Amino acid sequence: MRIFLIKRIFTLLLTLLVATLVVFVVLEILPGDPAAVMLGINAEADTLNALQEQLGLNRPAWVRYLQWVADLATGNLGISYTYDVPVSELILSRITLSFPLALLAMTLSTLIAIPMGIMAASHHNKPVDFFVMSFSQMGIAIPNFWFAMLLTLVFSVTFRLLPAGGFPGWDAGIVPAFKSLVLPTIALALPQAAILTRVTRSALLEVLNEDFIRTARAKGVNNQGTLWKHALGNALIPVVTIMGLQFSFLLAGTIIIENVFYLPGIGRLIFQAVSQRDLIVVKNLVILLAGAVILINFMVDLLYAVIDPRLRGGENV
Repeated sequence: MRIFLIKRIFTLLLTLLVATLVVFVVLEILPGDPAAVMLGINAEADTLNALQEQLGLNRPAWVRYLQWVADLATGNLGISYTYDVPVSELILSRITLSFPLALLAMTLSTLIAIPMGIMAASHHNKPVDFFVMSFSQMGIAIPNFWFAMLLTLVFSVTFRLLPAGGFPGWDAGIVPAFKSLVLPTIALALPQAAILTRVTRSALLEVLNEDFIRTARAKGVNNQGTLWKHALGNALIPVVTIMGLQFSFLLAGTIIIENVFYLPGIGRLIFQAVSQRDLIVVKNLVILLAGAVILINFMVDLLYAVIDPRLRGGENV
């Protein structure tokens, strides 16, 4: 287990370092002046020089990179050029919406997908299997922004049951806040549930064809016992992998849904920062979201060792 942890921690740190280097190169070293991009083509020369001085663009690239990494390590993300507030404050004010939204969507997706995947695998090539696969195919094919607008049309415009957009804030109360997140949660969760359903079904079917399953059945274990006691645990690794990737996507990829429902979350902040050319916010948001994805994948790797004890000895990792 110790070797497994050391390898995973080393991979985590190395991946984070490479991510910072890629983001820095793309946003600050490739052709083009970041200050000119932020101010636009009609910026005055003295204003441009002042911003270059403020951003430290007159220093060598390697000095700026090391300073940026050191600032990241201490939590100093700089000052937003557009909002004139620390970037860390902007992120903290938005993550209180985006993280619960991603968590709700992941929970709903799992509650739908795992039972449906198990049901499809246990009724392979039967009408139930056909129904579940048809649902999952539709969920994959339908764009989530179109599904979000359809939900708004039905539940907000037609029946007036739920808010069409906006977020009252957690200070307004749990019920109003959660009501505003119901439609975004469904719009985010159902496409992910469709993917996870297919993965669960495929993983279970693969395990159900293994020799040890046939041995269990030959010893008199019924189909339900075989499924729940022997097959499901061995099919969890690919399912957990997809769940980790999906949560990373839900946390970092809510730009469209948050804009459809006008939610002041991380996704909308990225959209606003890009449209306003606030590269300080863009750079730090991108690396923090990349770091979140890397950290979640690290946690998934640790969960592998819990699910499959064979990985704890450091073999086949």
